[in-house]
Amino acid sequence: MTECVARLAQGVAELPRDEWDACAGNANPFMSWDFLTALERSGSVGGNSGWQPLPLVIDGPDGRIAGAAPLYGKTHSQGEYVFDHGWADAWERAGGQYYPKIQIAAPFSPVPGPRLLLRDEALAPALIAGIEAVVQQNELSSAHATFIAPEQVPQFEAAGWLIREDSQFHWTNRGYGDFGDFLADLSSAKRKNIRKERERAVEGLEIVHLTGAALTEAHWDIFWTFYQDTGARKWGRPYLTRAFFSMLGESMADQVLLVLALRHGQPIAGALNLIGADTLYGRYWGCTEDVPNLHFELCYYQAIDIAIARRLKRVEAGAQGGHKLARGYAPEPTFSAHFIPNASFRRAVADFLAAERQGVQRDRMWLTERTPFRKGEARPD
Repeated sequence: MTECVARLAQGVAELPRDEWDACAGNANPFMSWDFLTALERSGSVGGNSGWQPLPLVIDGPDGRIAGAAPLYGKTHSQGEYVFDHGWADAWERAGGQYYPKIQIAAPFSPVPGPRLLLRDEALAPALIAGIEAVVQQNELSSAHATFIAPEQVPQFEAAGWLIREDSQFHWTNRGYGDFGDFLADLSSAKRKNIRKERERAVEGLEIVHLTGAALTEAHWDIFWTFYQDTGARKWGRPYLTRAFFSMLGESMADQVLLVLALRHGQPIAGALNLIGADTLYGRYWGCTEDVPNLHFELCYYQAIDIAIARRLKRVEAGAQGGHKLARGYAPEPTFSAHFIPNASFRRAVADFLAAERQGVQRDRMWLTERTPFRKGEARPD
């Protein structure tokens, strides 16, 4: 194979849409040209956001992009959901400069997926080497590929990157025909609890699903209100701009599913989902009226209804949230990979990750034993 030359671009938006998507595939919407470009053009990344788009690409013999990685120069560790603040503090106490660093990710989206986007799989080592070269040539502290698809972990391991493990709660479709089939797989106590929770949550409300051409600017206005409220409470300020949602609706409407709760015809709460090839991705939620259990209904139970109706394999409802366990979402491993050139810093991080991994795996085993599914209990008729 001829020598591969990797190059940095100043944004995904300046690259050809069809070439990027030929590498990214169509399974995961968060790696698509439309999604990443909407982040750039809306000002959600770039500027003073601390996320500087620097996609790395390798051109094939035909002159088209054969491999790409969604690189960002980061001046902080916000919006990543894989926390390295302790590493930054330790490095800077030792006299180093942790920021800027390189992040390979879907910004603000704790969604597992490919981070090496490859039309030619043989280019994986060259693409990783290109990322390392960016770090070393610019004397940066590190590079971090977060929420890597499990099948790409060995490629980073082979390159010597440190692997970090964590857990998320995902719902798996076991061939259910409807929500009742799912409930039949749960213990009797959990079935009763969920039925009561759903009944109380929607009392006096109408639930509507909107996608494609049914989405309007009026819907994005109300959802922006919901998103701002949640973002202000969780992060201090929302990561995404209002313009992002309009652009999402313009370019990805058929992959967007907005669930709204209406009281007397007026939206009081909403949950935003993206639809992948086999997965429903729950992303944002918010409300203007506090209704007990409505969050669980819109974000978890409605998502299960949607996945069953669309015959999707799973629901991924975002980071954290032990409360998902009782609602049929089981812990699944997630992975990130970390390139740290400094040998002593790398050793310290490796020791930390080894100890952390043991704790994460113990916690996941403990949680798996406590899922609400029937254990030796007869399936109800």
